[in-house]
Amino acid sequence: MTALQKGYLGMAYKTDIEIAREANKKPILEIGAKLGIGSEDLIPFGHDKAKVSQSFIKGLGDRPKGKLVLVTAINPTPAGEGKTTTTVGLGDGLNRIGKKTAVCIREASLGPNFGMKGGAAGGGYAQIVPMEDMNLHFTGDFHAITAAHNLLSAMIDNHIYWGNELEIDERRVTWKRVLDMNDRALRDVVTSLGGVANGFPRQTGFDITVASEVMAILCLANDLKDLEKRLGDMIVAYRRDRTAIYARDIKADGAMTVLLKDAMQPNLVQTLENNPAFVHGGPFANIAHGCNSVIATTTALKLADFVVTEAGFGADLGAEKFMNIKCRKAGLAPDCVVLVATVRAMKMNGGTAKADLGHENVDAVKEGCANLGRHIGNLKSFGVPVVVAINHFVTDTDAEIQAVQDYVTTQGSEAIVSRHWEFGSKGSEPLARRVAEIAESGISNFAPLYADSLSLFEKIETISKRIYHADEVLADKKIRDQLRAWEDAGYGHLPVCMAKTQYSFTTDPSRRGAPTGHGVPIREVRLSAGAGFIVVVCGEVMTMPGLPSRPAAENIRLNDDGQIEGLF
Repeated sequence: MTALQKGYLGMAYKTDIEIAREANKKPILEIGAKLGIGSEDLIPFGHDKAKVSQSFIKGLGDRPKGKLVLVTAINPTPAGEGKTTTTVGLGDGLNRIGKKTAVCIREASLGPNFGMKGGAAGGGYAQIVPMEDMNLHFTGDFHAITAAHNLLSAMIDNHIYWGNELEIDERRVTWKRVLDMNDRALRDVVTSLGGVANGFPRQTGFDITVASEVMAILCLANDLKDLEKRLGDMIVAYRRDRTAIYARDIKADGAMTVLLKDAMQPNLVQTLENNPAFVHGGPFANIAHGCNSVIATTTALKLADFVVTEAGFGADLGAEKFMNIKCRKAGLAPDCVVLVATVRAMKMNGGTAKADLGHENVDAVKEGCANLGRHIGNLKSFGVPVVVAINHFVTDTDAEIQAVQDYVTTQGSEAIVSRHWEFGSKGSEPLARRVAEIAESGISNFAPLYADSLSLFEKIETISKRIYHADEVLADKKIRDQLRAWEDAGYGHLPVCMAKTQYSFTTDPSRRGAPTGHGVPIREVRLSAGAGFIVVVCGEVMTMPGLPSRPAAENIRLNDDGQIEGLF
């Protein structure tokens, strides 16, 4: 976003990484003290980040919970929306007006950082630091998840090699391997080539780490005991008679828990304004459930008066899964939802080319607001109050901003301009005051979109028709039979996790705005028994992304001073 604004106006704005490097960071022990976390309960990783100990979290018991604010967005466009930037800016703004507030966001995946999505620490003067660490290896959580996942993969193949006592049907091993990198060449592979000593060849593949069921479990588990049980409940293969083989049958759940012991502890860092931020877990919202960890969110709610968290990509993906999966599983209920939009994105949804976004076009703004309106209506269907945050760009004109505000008023909501990118908490103060007022009013009447008792296919239809506004769900007999089989096996009560392109309400990423008259084709369904949901893969979305023609990695390097350049 910084580079975009510089490019349009030729102004000498500092880049995000320059701003982050100039941050006046406080020792992480001081940040913990703001939330009442003692030094003995923090496990430092250097001076500016730490993990919060499991014993401290357990000792919090049933403390009263603070107010929960969810930040989501319209469908992402190349114009930029700034959801994480707004999350951080709102957190700082709430602290500015005297509300003890913590921010909760996800960790960044290496794949998108070196691909095209970029970092996940905010931008401008609404960032979380240390930014470079967060966007790279951080505290090693993703490496631990990758290792635990692939340990199970190795143990499955090893079990088959040494006699296959469980009678696993090698054709029905469903557990793939993972890697936290975009690598399309690994989507479909054959393993164990090279002779008898290497095992039995079979076709398999890789997913990206953030799509791993282990990632989802870490983000939904309440504690280490719950983590181990969920890991053991994962289905990894089937016998010839179609009976399931679980991770606990392979006896991998204990060792996997050991690898994840430290990763299970939430990470504490700080914003540029030295306010506390929990950064933990990182499932994508287009191929997983898109929320930071339950343990980080619930811990923050016991320590702060307000918690501002985000859900990945657009509200049709991240927010829907936050409401229907995370809140359902963790007993959470948002007090207010902030829907992020930009004038630039409205113009792009209205048909303006990216090269022309710097020119005023009120008509295009009005045309593009249909996407915003649909998200407002969708979010209200959960019974929560919605505020639109207009993430301000320096190219926005008064007439364009007014057009968005006027439209939002017709949708029974309100739109507030927030200038956190440029001014930090001073720029987000108006938004913070309104959000606090709504959250403290108690008007939220949250409820998930569907009941546990609906059939799995009815749950898919509910999301497709009420959130995507599709006419129908397209699923062949094989998929419908599989869903019924899972219901017969006792999994019918689970929620569904839609894997779909983030760029559109449809499964066609080129269809912007608020399209109607479309169907949702289901390519495959996967049972994530440990995480506790059914993954529904729609259209052409991939659980192992590829790199773009010009990946960001081409521009990432160390400069002469040993500093990272090109990361964000």
